[in-house]
Formats: sequence, C-alpha cells, structure tokens
Amino acid sequence: MYTNDKTKKVFAGGVPIGGGSPVTVQSMLNVPAHDTEGNISQARALEAAGCDIVRISVPDTEAVKTLAAVKESVSVPVVADIHFDYRLALESVAAGADKIRINPGNIGSDDKIKAVADACRSTGIPIRIGVNSGSVEKSILAKYGSPTPEAMVESGLFHISLLEKFDFDDIVLSLKSSDVTATYKAYVLASEQCRYPLHLGVTEAGTAETGALKSAAGIGGLLLRGIGATIRISLTDDPLKEVETGKKLLKALGLRRGGIKFISCPTCGRTKINLIGIANETEKRLSGLDKDITVAIMGCAVNGPGEAREADIGIAGGDGCGVLFKNGEIIRKIPEERLLDELIKEIEKI
Repeated sequence: MYTNDKTKKVFAGGVPIGGGSPVTVQSMLNVPAHDTEGNISQARALEAAGCDIVRISVPDTEAVKTLAAVKESVSVPVVADIHFDYRLALESVAAGADKIRINPGNIGSDDKIKAVADACRSTGIPIRIGVNSGSVEKSILAKYGSPTPEAMVESGLFHISLLEKFDFDDIVLSLKSSDVTATYKAYVLASEQCRYPLHLGVTEAGTAETGALKSAAGIGGLLLRGIGATIRISLTDDPLKEVETGKKLLKALGLRRGGIKFISCPTCGRTKINLIGIANETEKRLSGLDKDITVAIMGCAVNGPGEAREADIGIAGGDGCGVLFKNGEIIRKIPEERLLDELIKEIEKI
C-alpha cells in the first residue's frame, strides 16, 4: 500500500505534497472568476485562516488574469482549475500557477497533452488529475455498469498513463464521489496501485454540518490508515468554513499541532453546573489563542480530573462550584460564576 510516507513527493510552490510531508489543507475560491478584487480578498482571507493551498477556477483567458493577480497577492500556492481547454493550462503556467488541475484525457490529442506536460515539467509544476464519479469515461462506465470505486480508479490510472507517456510524473490524484463509502473504497484501491500522492475529498458533501460529517467519516478514515497527502473539505458554504473544518479534522487525528485542543464530557445526571454553556464559551474565548495545550471541561469533580489527566489544565464541576486542575492534580475550588474567568487567567499564564 502506498501510504503518504511512501508516495512520490511533489511541490506546489514551496509546499510539499506526499512523501511523508505533513498533510495539507486546501480550499477553492468561489468568487466569480472575473472579479479580480473579490478573488484577491478571499484568497487573502483563506491564507490568514491557515489554508495551505488555494485553488481558482480558470474557465477562460480573462480568468487567467485573475489567477495572475491572486498569485501576486498571496504567498500560499495557487492552483489553476481547468476543464478541457489545454491552452488555458499553458496560459496558467505562464501566469505563474503553482499547480494545474486538469484531466489529460479530456483535453484532446497527444500533442496537446504533451504540450501541457512539457510546460509543467519545464517550470516544476505538478498536475492534479481529478476524477469524480460523474466524470468517468463512457467506455469504463460500460465495463463496470456504474461509477464504482474500481471504475474511478481505472479512470485515474488511465489519465496518469497519458502523462507518463510523455515522461511526466509530478502527479497528484483525486478520486471523489458524493458517496462516502465509494470514495473511501476508491482511495484504498488507488493506494494499492498508485505511487502518487492522493488528494482526499468527498465531493458535493453538502452544507456545513452534513458536509463536515461526511468528510470526517471518509477523509478521517483514510488518514487514519496513512492514506492521503492533502485534503479539501467540500462544503456548500464559505470556503473559510472548509479550512476551519479541515484544520480541526487534522488536529482531531493528531496530524496537526498548534492551537488549543479541547476535551469536554457529554454531561450526565451528576452534572450540577451549566457545563454546556461553559464549554461553548470557553472554546469561543480561546479560539484565537495559539498555545499547544489541551484544555478539559468536565462535569464531575469525582471523575473529571482522572478522566482528563492527560490535559494540561481544566475544570470539573461540583454543586454550584467546580475545581481547577492541572495535569490531573486539583489546584483549588472555585465558585461556578468564576470558573471560566479563572480558567482563562490560568491558561494565559502557561
């Protein structure tokens, strides 16, 4: 199996993908392609939010100008997303794109594929092949009867072969379906047959809550097996939500450090303080604090410090009061109305 550490390493700008590199978070601009200032503003916002790689649609030559302007305005790599027209790929390379997303089999004859491969090779730009369940070739669909995981993988390998034919192998592959199980199986199969880094995603996953759950199930399961080098959480929402969700997913899996990690219990009949409100307010007030610590919000002073002993600091509820603890040891008792403020003060000292 080609896990992240065993895949070929490629570079989008200065960001490594695959070959044991840290898993990166991507998102895609959703401002109209000809709105240059709007795209620049959104790209900057994504960069500030911690997005590692930004993708932009390039539907026509006018959009290449937007790509170039975005590239000049941010320091994160910018990917040109292109369908069918190989000339837009060549223009995007010339405009400074750090990576191209295009399916070689969709752009025409061998000379067109070779032109794109040669242009990307000469500038050190990788190509992502993006297979979706809705884009599988008719001949492959006829063979499998539907866009099965096996059909998606065969389509991906077909596109890869078209680039390898012209000695191009700085390739990233994605195999996305809106069906979580199909997506998962496709990536597992690909990891057994493909040495290239895999871009993970559940396409058309849905709105923020539904999409996050589907992505966590599919992408999270793959990452736990060591499969996947870069991810996009596809949401019908602001791209900032995609970045936020992606970063939270990587932190939950232990694949990204930095920022506070929260532990909080689900409450039960022993809980005698407003733990849900305290937990939500704690997470809100500490959201921008960049400390690599674990904070626990527990409902019961009997079990709390013990169950969260791996936390750096936390609170556990009592009857109208609570205790503050560090590394599993109780420090002092605090009235409920001051619990949160006292916790914040102690965290700021760390």
